[in-house]
Amino acid sequence: MTARAARPDVKTVVASLRKLGSASVRASYARYGIVAPKSFGIAMNRIHRLAKEVGHDHDLAEELWTTGWYEARLLVAFVGEPARLTPAQMERWARDFDNWAVCDTLCFHLFDRSPHALAMVRKWTRRDEEFVRRAGLALLACVALHDKESSDGKLTPLLPLVERVAGDERNFVKKAASWALRSMARRSAALKAKVAALAKRLAAEKGAAPRWIGKDVLCQIGR
Repeated sequence: MTARAARPDVKTVVASLRKLGSASVRASYARYGIVAPKSFGIAMNRIHRLAKEVGHDHDLAEELWTTGWYEARLLVAFVGEPARLTPAQMERWARDFDNWAVCDTLCFHLFDRSPHALAMVRKWTRRDEEFVRRAGLALLACVALHDKESSDGKLTPLLPLVERVAGDERNFVKKAASWALRSMARRSAALKAKVAALAKRLAAEKGAAPRWIGKDVLCQIGR
């Protein structure tokens, strides 16, 4: 019988991240609007490779998160186990979001597979913190893209949540709102029609943010 490989500890994983660090990659973060003062500078493809080596380990994911390192938190998205996520843990991690990259990576690769995903969409879109609200919208986009088994009926009631925050002028919020609507529109002709109707209302509003969202969505999905 083959012995089971030892579980990597957080110090070992962080040491691996440190070795992969690059000053030039770290300097490039600012070009993409990523604010990450505690970072090593690692390309995402290297994060993916390390995640495959580490494997799924939810306890390790929690330990990686608490280090505060930007790349360690990106790694959490691939090491964490969706079935073991709790609403309290998702909430705690979301409160720590301080840039779009960690927010979107966790939503795209981990949170959207949680049974609590839609509940957190409802909760976070009502919050005022920029990256928590973005997380609610990004999570809606990711569920719309990845959850093929749920009916559109579960997503349709969430359209008013997007409309409610459409007046938020913050760049990371309004772009996430557009992403959520465009992703929903891809699911079916019926849902696309509802998204288009909402986008037309937004495009006709006086506010710059809703007008931008409406026009961006209509441009991408067609009128």
